[in-house]
Amino acid sequence: MKAAVFEQFKGPITVRVVDDPVPHADGAIIAVRSCGLCRSDWHGWMGHDSDVHLPHVPGHELAGEVCAIGSDVRLWQTGRRVTVPFCCGCGQCAQCRTGNQQICDCYTQPGFTQWGAFAEYVEIRHADVNLVALPDSLDFATAASLGCRFATSFRAVVAQGRTSAGEWVAVHGCGGVGLSAVMIAAAMGAQVIAIDVRPERLKLARECGAVHAINAGETDVVDAIKTLTRGGVHVSLDALGSKRTCWNSVRSLQKRGRHVQVGLMAGSEANPPIPMGLVIANELEILGSHGMQAFEYSRMLDMIEAGSLAPQKLISDRISLSQAAELLPRMNEFPGDGVTVIDRFNE
Repeated sequence: MKAAVFEQFKGPITVRVVDDPVPHADGAIIAVRSCGLCRSDWHGWMGHDSDVHLPHVPGHELAGEVCAIGSDVRLWQTGRRVTVPFCCGCGQCAQCRTGNQQICDCYTQPGFTQWGAFAEYVEIRHADVNLVALPDSLDFATAASLGCRFATSFRAVVAQGRTSAGEWVAVHGCGGVGLSAVMIAAAMGAQVIAIDVRPERLKLARECGAVHAINAGETDVVDAIKTLTRGGVHVSLDALGSKRTCWNSVRSLQKRGRHVQVGLMAGSEANPPIPMGLVIANELEILGSHGMQAFEYSRMLDMIEAGSLAPQKLISDRISLSQAAELLPRMNEFPGDGVTVIDRFNE
């Protein structure tokens, strides 16, 4: 099969022919039809993730068709159209037994703990626990865009943030994660404030349902939010993952508000300062959000089929595998205005 491979961190990524994967007894081989290009892949290429071992194939946002299964797989057959959470559970550990496969003690992650989906084929371990059936109405590119950013944002807004209609929600950073969060919070009936430094992304955020847009390069974010909301937001999400956006997110909350950290913090942006005095005085909640379990996808997919969520609107670029190999090292420059997906694997 063709795959995009790097042999050293921060080194060249080349498309070449490698061996096809063979399924473990609990695994399924997916013929990849589309895969998202995500900033998390850039972190892996940089060497920020200890799970990544060289040589390596990135890619964790995927959709495709089951083309082979292991001997122990009972719930899936070849030909099924599927997607998968980016963080896969084992089905056996204490976390999985309590329904928290997204923080499995023995997790596997395509593109991190194993070779990923910047390839024609990828294996998904513990297939019976982790595969998600796709409705016929959902195309592969849109399904791939759900895998990390949209699904993570859905859980962050709905489950972790506990967002309800009428609440104020701030979204700091309007890349793929942030735009997803804006769309989802608006669909939940919240009043959404979008924050970014790029006018074109703020325009997209308004199209996704934001009622206000703040350019962080031109104004004091916290002051602007507190003025708009007369005291602060109920829920605030750091969808970028930086010391500044994390700080602003916590500072933007009203009393008893909920900060949700969605953007990955690594490298020089890891371990940000938190205004803990404010957290204590105002009884704020600090929450993380790390993916979504396969069995929880149904509500999100139902909303997509009903038209209340339209993740396809967030896809800004469709590229080939060779173009992905060139673009991945530039992901920290935040190229593109929405979600970029690979949909051609022979170019």
